[in-house]
Amino acid sequence: MDNQTILNAVDHTLLTQTATWEEIKQICDDGAAYGCASVCIPASYVKQAADYLGDKLPVCTVIGFPNGYSTTAVKVFEAKDAIANGAKEIDMVINIGWAKDGRWDDLLAEIRAVKEACGGLVLKVIIETCLLTQEEKVRLCRIVSESGADYIKTSTGFSTAGATREDVALFKANVAPHVKIKAAGGISSLQDAADFLELGAGRLGTSRIVKLVKGQQAQGY
Repeated sequence: MDNQTILNAVDHTLLTQTATWEEIKQICDDGAAYGCASVCIPASYVKQAADYLGDKLPVCTVIGFPNGYSTTAVKVFEAKDAIANGAKEIDMVINIGWAKDGRWDDLLAEIRAVKEACGGLVLKVIIETCLLTQEEKVRLCRIVSESGADYIKTSTGFSTAGATREDVALFKANVAPHVKIKAAGGISSLQDAADFLELGAGRLGTSRIVKLVKGQQAQGY
């Protein structure tokens, strides 16, 4: 798989708590220059980045991040606020405690509420696979498939582990055909990226791939 095919699937990401505007601006410049799918950045920088990028590249941001236990009303507000500021894609974290409690109807209702708040824009649902059992992952594949969301996403990159090949394959086997897959967290090489895409991922959440293509040392998300 050629590097440009990989880059075209990358949500070029910077979500560290210490992220500065200069660092965000570099992410924007590199994402546009290397043909990435989007830049994924903190909500507080969305308006600045959207104004800076114009039509060069979509801005993605995260809501309920990284723990997922905000109320549904808060997540809906976050999504609407981000979109008003220029975000074109939203990545939301589910309430993982609700999954553990078997509150499947509440999870479905929350995802649907956030999707409605997105007003037709792309919604990716982060289920944080490293904290779930196989049975919970399969059930959430079904929930996301029913919700109207566009993507199911493996990980925040802020928990105990990131994407695995096994989880992407499990997603592919259990989501509805209209649901796309985003692998995120721990994608540390071009081979990792190619493997995830070949397994069925349509997007890659990573800060490393552009750096690797540029020949730089790549650490982080």
